[in-house]
Amino acid sequence: MEFLVKSPILGFEHIQKMTLEKIAKDDETFMQLKSCGDDGISFTLVNPYTMRTDYQFEIPSPIKALLELPGKTNIDPANTKLAILNIVCIREPIEESTVNFLAPLLFNFENLTMAQVILESFRYENFGLSEPISKFFDFNAKI
Repeated sequence: MEFLVKSPILGFEHIQKMTLEKIAKDDETFMQLKSCGDDGISFTLVNPYTMRTDYQFEIPSPIKALLELPGKTNIDPANTKLAILNIVCIREPIEESTVNFLAPLLFNFENLTMAQVILESFRYENFGLSEPISKFFDFNAKI
C-alpha cells in the first residue's frame, strides 16, 4: 500500500512516497517500509503493541492536522484507521536488534498518509530510543 509522506522520517526528508508491506503473509508484527524512488531505502518496522501495553502518547496537533486525525492520542478510539509502527535497527544476531519507541511512524489508512512523530524523552521516560528487542521477544522459545 502506498502512502504520501506528510512529515518525513528524520534524515530522509527527500522521500515523498513510501510503500508499506507485510513481511510475513499472515502476521502484522513486522512490516517493511520502502521508498517509492529508486534509491533502495527501506526500513523494518514493528507493531509496538505486540511488545508493550503501555505504549500511549499524545499526537502533536500539527501531525493530527497533516494526517487528518480526529483523536488526541495514538490509542484514541476515534482513530480507527490509524496504525502505529516503530523502526527496528536489525543487527546480527537478531537478539541485538533495537527498537526506537521515541520516533513512531503514524499511518492513516483512510487517506493513505503517514508521518513520523518525535516524542520528547522527558515526557515519555518509559520509551527508549534504542531498546533491545530481546527485552520483548523470547528468541530461545521452541516453535
